[in-house]
Amino acid sequence: MSNIKVLILCTGNSCRSQMAEGFLKSFAPLWTIESAGTQPGGKVNEKAIEVMKEVGIDISHHTSDSVDKYLNQEWDYVITVCDDAKETCPIFKGEVKDTLHIGFDDPSETEGTVEEIHADFIRVRDQIKKKFHDFYIKVKKEDEQ
Repeated sequence: MSNIKVLILCTGNSCRSQMAEGFLKSFAPLWTIESAGTQPGGKVNEKAIEVMKEVGIDISHHTSDSVDKYLNQEWDYVITVCDDAKETCPIFKGEVKDTLHIGFDDPSETEGTVEEIHADFIRVRDQIKKKFHDFYIKVKKEDEQ
């Protein structure tokens, strides 16, 4: 399988894009996978780190980076995971073969009890896992043809 390059974008690069990066790296360890934000928050959300640890994926070492860092690079896929990033996605100077939008709710905006917030992070985490696994299988099949 060839080295596929994937950039995952959201606004803050603190939660959804970080979880998607963690899952995709677990599915495709030989691919080049990065995540970035249009307005990076500076750190990874602690609750995102916690719910990913629950499924055996450590994203505590990830950094919250600006998309500007990646604009001159070539990518096979640039995937936005929030509507705001989709609408404000910058123009890439390097070649991008395909742009996709796989949107998710932002669990960091959930209000309620600690248990309700945790449950919403799990819900979004599980959606991200499923949709990015589907993406991985699709790309893998296309690459093998």
